[in-house]
Amino acid sequence: MVRVKICGITKLEDAKLAVELGAHAIGLNFYTQSPRSLSPAAAAELVDRLPAFVATVGVFVNWEAEPLVALCRAIHLSAAQLHGDESPAVVEAVAAQIQIIKAVRLGHGTPPPAYAKFRSVAGFLIDSAQQGQYGGTGATANWHLARIAAQSHRVILAGGLSPENVGEAIRVVRPFAVDVTSGVESRPGRKDPAKLRAFFAEVARANRELFT
Repeated sequence: MVRVKICGITKLEDAKLAVELGAHAIGLNFYTQSPRSLSPAAAAELVDRLPAFVATVGVFVNWEAEPLVALCRAIHLSAAQLHGDESPAVVEAVAAQIQIIKAVRLGHGTPPPAYAKFRSVAGFLIDSAQQGQYGGTGATANWHLARIAAQSHRVILAGGLSPENVGEAIRVVRPFAVDVTSGVESRPGRKDPAKLRAFFAEVARANRELFT
């Protein structure tokens, strides 16, 4: 079964609807240049009001290991998603203390990364490659390279997913999970209930086709 992570959550009502529809994880963004960025205090309040069985993933871009781990522990995050240009040393230092998802950017025409450099991660989030940007662009990743990666790694597919293409993405890539941000929004940081419902319906359809 392909799982679902809804990222860029900024409002409790959006998080609750995502959970009601079947989200396995909620992404909270701490990249201050993102329109979906949350303060630690706002994130802590949101985490405290979510069901205990839902994973909460902090999204970080180029943080140092010590403050990142401290924040994750302070607000009881389930995992950290490193979405920047973090070195293997930083990734290893954080992974020794909290579960890590390492984001890699795969565009069309870009070579695959050296996955073996990041030995301790729980999985790789594959996003699109946009010069100078760290995700949330709405552009699709290279599904061909993502499918190759999914054959030997735990892959969370992101990048330009929407109700219109997530079913095909699942069929092509066969990821462990899918991750969506802008594709289910009415505006940056606010989820559209109709788009969320349509997204989950398409994931469920693909899961039925592949796993039943």
